[in-house]
Amino acid sequence: MKQSLFVAEHEALWQQLEAWLAHRQLSKRERSRQPAPALADFPAAYRRLCHHLALAQSRMYSPLLIERLNRLVVEGHQYLYSARMHFWHKVVAFYLRELPQLVRAEWRALVLAALLFFGSLAGMIIAIQLNPDLVYAVLPGEQVAGMEQMYDPENRSRIGREREADSDVLMFGFYIRNNTGIGFQVFAGGLLYGLGSLFFLLYNGLVIGAVAGHLTHIGYVETFWSFVAGHSAFELTAIVLSGAAGFKLAQALIMPGRKSRRQALLDNSRTAIRIIYGAATLFVMAAFVEAFWSSLASLPATVKYAVGIGLWVLVTAYFRLAGQEQA
Repeated sequence: MKQSLFVAEHEALWQQLEAWLAHRQLSKRERSRQPAPALADFPAAYRRLCHHLALAQSRMYSPLLIERLNRLVVEGHQYLYSARMHFWHKVVAFYLRELPQLVRAEWRALVLAALLFFGSLAGMIIAIQLNPDLVYAVLPGEQVAGMEQMYDPENRSRIGREREADSDVLMFGFYIRNNTGIGFQVFAGGLLYGLGSLFFLLYNGLVIGAVAGHLTHIGYVETFWSFVAGHSAFELTAIVLSGAAGFKLAQALIMPGRKSRRQALLDNSRTAIRIIYGAATLFVMAAFVEAFWSSLASLPATVKYAVGIGLWVLVTAYFRLAGQEQA
């Protein structure tokens, strides 16, 4: 194909790319004043541009045309690379600085959620040591029997799951679904003026406490506590964070201040959603540890306890200390 025909066929695309990239290089203020040039799919247009450059080089078109196309390819590559780097920079900044700062700023909601959840959990453990039959007021008999089977010290293969349970990978998916389901209930309950969050925090604390108290009472101390030691820091902290996010929604409905409830809910939901991002991450981490580490019967209990204590220290230090230099 002659160069003149090649240019005529693709000139419109090149001009679009030149105008679009020039607009992207303006400052935010300048971009707000000038409408962006139309370009439906930049990655697809960029791939076509690279193909055009390769054709121009292979056909030995004029150096001026090749230089123009090469300059456009370089500018497009820089934009794509910087956009991807900017995304990952925001992700890293969120987890290393913004999330722990946000959690510390919302310490009142966090303390309330922690008192409700851990208070009911610890209270139920103690109550069952005094009155063992209390477990049946919280859990049905068949579920109690299933828990006893799962944590039976005679189980030499996998603990914390039924003997016919599927592979670790499938259990990983099951734990993610189960954990995030709990977190969503606790969080979304905030829309019921906080009553839903209050209920689900107490309910889950009582259920977990009933299981822990009963298995402790019947002597399954090592199998149960070594199983939960590894993932408890991630999972229990995530439940408390979900509760704090739910109470942030409830605050907008109960105490909107001078704002309308709708506006207060919109404003508070931005904070609550960011906290839920952190809770969801912890739920996934808990599911991974629970599926691939906690259930291993071959590991000594002392090793699991040591890892569990280390993870609790790590999670506490993260939310207490991370991001302080920018606070």
